[in-house]
Amino acid sequence: MKYSAIRKELGKNSKILIYTVSLFAIILWGISYIWTNQLISLDIPVTYFVFVRILLAGFVLFLLNAASGRIAKIKRKDIPKFLLLAFFEPFIYFICESYGVKETGSPTLSAMIIATIPIFSVGAGILFFKEKVNAVNIAGMLMCLVGIVLVVMSKGELGRHFIFGIILLVIAVLSEVGHASVTKSLSGNYSSQVIVMYQFLIGSVYLLPLFVFKGMDGFSARYLSADVWYPIICLAVLCSSLAFSLWVSTIKSLGVAKSSIFSALIPVVAAIVAWMLGHEDLNLRQFIGIAVSALGVVLSQYTTKTPERNSGVKE
Repeated sequence: MKYSAIRKELGKNSKILIYTVSLFAIILWGISYIWTNQLISLDIPVTYFVFVRILLAGFVLFLLNAASGRIAKIKRKDIPKFLLLAFFEPFIYFICESYGVKETGSPTLSAMIIATIPIFSVGAGILFFKEKVNAVNIAGMLMCLVGIVLVVMSKGELGRHFIFGIILLVIAVLSEVGHASVTKSLSGNYSSQVIVMYQFLIGSVYLLPLFVFKGMDGFSARYLSADVWYPIICLAVLCSSLAFSLWVSTIKSLGVAKSSIFSALIPVVAAIVAWMLGHEDLNLRQFIGIAVSALGVVLSQYTTKTPERNSGVKE
């Protein structure tokens, strides 16, 4: 077998692996809406469970990195990047997303706004990292967004501070694009687990004042009950420690623009999970939307073949 054929086969397997990793992270984030909704329904303050989730996730990653000897010291030149990374996400993103959903009074509309992340990410990828996106990729992204609209489109009551909620959600979208861009710039020098560990530990410092002054309002023994801590632990370990570590690998491999299209599928995954658990019914229009979104993702990852150079290696 020629060297070029071996290289092509290895590249194909690598792509399958990274797509599998990406989808697994998205599935975890889709399920996270179920656990987050449980906490909100129990009237647990956002500033309480977000802080505990992020701190716990950072601590878990610290233990894992310490046990495997993979903790790397932050280089002085990268300190501003890590501070900015944690500021974008978890601080800005989680706060603006959570309160955005609350203020709009429409989780469906909120999900649609969050799903516009790829549109902004394409611009960031091209502008800052010279990533190549062809016409088929752009068509796939637009098709994915159309599918998302079909899945999550429904009538709903709007909150009193609807416009303010929309502004918060747009800020959340921009912060996610910033997060992906900074992550891309750091991914060449640090492992995924180390980046996410520092991101969450620094982020928990940003969230601490909100936790102390707002999250502890009305604190009672109920905040320490199993009904509260079970979803928090699931969110911290699965949806933060694991999913974010996988996502850094995705950004590193696919780039800012192409990886973002997977994040747009979170509302679709959330709808499917809710349907499978019996929390929501999906109609024909929504199933069509899921199929359209899936096709859009495939097209968004399409790359044109480049002529292979003669490697000079014979059979």
